Amino acid sequence: MKKIFLAALIATISLAACQNQNTEAPAEAQDAATEQINGGDIAYVRVEYVMAESEIYKTEGVALQEKTEKASKSWAQKEKNLQYEATQLQEKYQKGLITTADAQKQQQNIERKIANYQTNTQKEAKTLEEENIVFTNRTQDLVMRAIREINADKKYKLIVNATALLDGDESLDISAAVLAKVNELYAKEKTEAKQAEKAE
Repeated sequence: MKKIFLAALIATISLAACQNQNTEAPAEAQDAATEQINGGDIAYVRVEYVMAESEIYKTEGVALQEKTEKASKSWAQKEKNLQYEATQLQEKYQKGLITTADAQKQQQNIERKIANYQTNTQKEAKTLEEENIVFTNRTQDLVMRAIREINADKKYKLIVNATALLDGDESLDISAAVLAKVNELYAKEKTEAKQAEKAE
């Protein structure tokens, strides 16, 4: 599930465009980039690594993944219970343990439960889908902003996602710098959100 979840995030970021921005990268990220890069105007980012190690994934992403898995298990159990109930009713009727009228009444009751289950499941699934989309968009935005800030000086003419890379020198890998910047931007967002809550 983790690989599928990460794959959805990675699929949204195929190429990182280098755009001009007047924000200076922090000393940590610049130092990390300097240590890893030996000049050149091309770099690559291991987006899967950045996603898996980022603070936003370790907190919000993991929580959302667990919520999705819990919902899936709950749906499967409810479906199993309804199937069992329908099977039991059929067996009772075939053995002559209940009247046709009672069987029909119980069958209608089961059908109502199934309809309610389907309605509720669809609502929950839609909510979870929206939460996953928002999380993916937020993570994508953090990664893109991190890359733009790291490349604010236009040092790199091209920055690519390593998933499309067939071969590349490790000195061109700026993943650690991107991860540091993503975590910094995420921490800043959380601080600003807390301050906004206090101000209300």
